[in-house]
Amino acid sequence: MSAPAKRTVGVGVIGMGWMGAVHARAWQAAPLRFPDLGVQTHLVACADEFTPRARAARDEHGFERVAADWREIMRDPEVGAVSITAPNHLHLEMMLAAAESGKHIYCEKPAGRLMQETEQAEAAARAAGVCSAVGYNYQLAPMAQYCRQLLDEGKLGSPEQVNCRFLSMYGANPLSMLTWRFDEKIAGYGAAGDILSHALHTAQFLAGPITRVCGTTRTFITERPLPQPGRGTHFSTGEPKDPKGKVGNEDYAAALLEFESGAIGTAEASRVARGPKCEMTFEVYGEKGAARWNFERMNEMELYCPDGTPEHDGFVRITAGENHPPHSNFNPGDGIGAGYEDLKTIEAATLLKDIVAGKQTTSGLAQALSVSRAIDAVLRSGQSGSWEAVAR
Repeated sequence: MSAPAKRTVGVGVIGMGWMGAVHARAWQAAPLRFPDLGVQTHLVACADEFTPRARAARDEHGFERVAADWREIMRDPEVGAVSITAPNHLHLEMMLAAAESGKHIYCEKPAGRLMQETEQAEAAARAAGVCSAVGYNYQLAPMAQYCRQLLDEGKLGSPEQVNCRFLSMYGANPLSMLTWRFDEKIAGYGAAGDILSHALHTAQFLAGPITRVCGTTRTFITERPLPQPGRGTHFSTGEPKDPKGKVGNEDYAAALLEFESGAIGTAEASRVARGPKCEMTFEVYGEKGAARWNFERMNEMELYCPDGTPEHDGFVRITAGENHPPHSNFNPGDGIGAGYEDLKTIEAATLLKDIVAGKQTTSGLAQALSVSRAIDAVLRSGQSGSWEAVAR
């Protein structure tokens, strides 16, 4: 008996910089890494405001065609799901167009520049009945998932304290170019939307809804070299003699957190911290035990599960393996490391699972909205100097 035919999901990707290429590879890899999904993907079309980059992406990734305008992807009947990796100021318009066209949405974070934009996108996707995913991929690491499993099983007890931070130095060099990430009109939030959002998302993943925050922000580098269209990424640098422009959003954001569960914690993010490369970390301290994880060493975790013996009276290092799904979808043995793009593959597979099921079973834009509301409270608190409630 022949195997049943797999459903094909046509994919369009908008924005073919570094992240657009990551999404293209993730869409291709997901059905191979997760064959039980019963689905295959087809890269139909890509679009980018810099046409030569779109053409290069077509040739590199095997897209069927290049769209002259991203709206063509929304009108294309062969496209069932759209990746949005364009600058933040375009996210809302693109998500609304995707929802109106009945296309499933895979959008990089933050979904909207501000809370109000994310609210509009979430409402539109929900009304249209399309599935969504937003690029909060760090909690998909097998070790982070295992920590959540231990919490669900009660082995760490109820969380009492959760600390999450994302320290990066991609903007630490004053010559890092003034790309759209540093422009408030295009990006909206700065470090708060770009990386504090990951910390807040992880905090809620571990301890549940945040009820109020006490936050602060700071901009340390106030001007940067102006970029040239089509040249480089937000990791690129200019020259001292290049003309400069003003930085329009924050380099640093942090907050004290209170959770609905009664837990307390912290969230912190900096794009100019010198030393850490991509230090997305969490610490969760429960009534019975604790866990610590750092993305820079994403395939291991420090775990404290005391059992009355001296050998377990302190943190123990464990490594990802077959007992920590979905590690085995990528590697056959314990200690063989997965990487960042594997997390994006898991993210794409999660959305494909929902598409096949015909309903939203994961958090998608709803979770992105809860993160955006927490960011909004952090920014309001930074201005008021007081604790601020997170909108519900």
